[in-house]
Amino acid sequence: MKRHKINWRVPKGAELTELDKKVLFYQDKGHLVPTRQLIKTPEQIEGIRRSGVINTGVLDLVEKKIHAGMSTAEIDKLVYEYTRDHGAIPACLGYEGFPKSCCTSINEVVCHGIPSEEEVLEEGDIINVDCTTILDGYYADASRMFIIGKTTPQKEKLVRVAKECLEVGMEAARPFGFVGDIGHAVEKHAKKNGFSVVRDLCGHGVGVEFHEEPDVEHFGKKGTGMLLVPGMVFTIEPMINMGTWEVFIDEEDGWTVVTEDELPSAQWEHTFVMTEQGLEILTY
Repeated sequence: MKRHKINWRVPKGAELTELDKKVLFYQDKGHLVPTRQLIKTPEQIEGIRRSGVINTGVLDLVEKKIHAGMSTAEIDKLVYEYTRDHGAIPACLGYEGFPKSCCTSINEVVCHGIPSEEEVLEEGDIINVDCTTILDGYYADASRMFIIGKTTPQKEKLVRVAKECLEVGMEAARPFGFVGDIGHAVEKHAKKNGFSVVRDLCGHGVGVEFHEEPDVEHFGKKGTGMLLVPGMVFTIEPMINMGTWEVFIDEEDGWTVVTEDELPSAQWEHTFVMTEQGLEILTY
């Protein structure tokens, strides 16, 4: 196995802990391991958890209010106002120039759809609403799918299977397993149901910044990618397509990601902390 860079360093003069021994064992075998900075302290995890409560509240509110005839700009207004009313900040607003407080991605839009007055929800649409909340400097990130009224059986299945992909990815993530275990489980479930997995976008570490290591790809091989160590916080957010996995970015706005064949896409996302027992969900 190719030797990776030395990420895990024991401070000079510090006594080796059991965690150090375990991580160094994998590092010595040539596996990619996290840096110590990626292992969150109990205080940081508590901060991310509190941010997650607001993030969940935002999506609960959207779930209550979303309906046919509503513009995606109205969704954005709900997200902005709820987040600010709870003393938090919508992380998307102004992030690398993104103009709104959340992403609203309808039908063939995979992710990063920009809310707009012109875009009005219609019966049968499927939409992903993706929110990231900053509370006291801590980030929590989640997205949900919503079906507007009654849709086609194929779209219904896509939304359901995308949620199942998140669930099988969660189950595959074990302490001292690997990021690749998640991707392998997700891809297998999507393919079994006749769908494909977007490869150009992935989950990520999160918590003290919007995007941290590791990249959490939703395809791949077991036993590859970064070692999953208790204390790591990251998202799993599979993007599942009805047709090809290939996507393109809308040149006009530089953000909106669309399926290459313009068939529908669905995505669900949670933020997790890895514990000694397995994953704990910090957002719903």
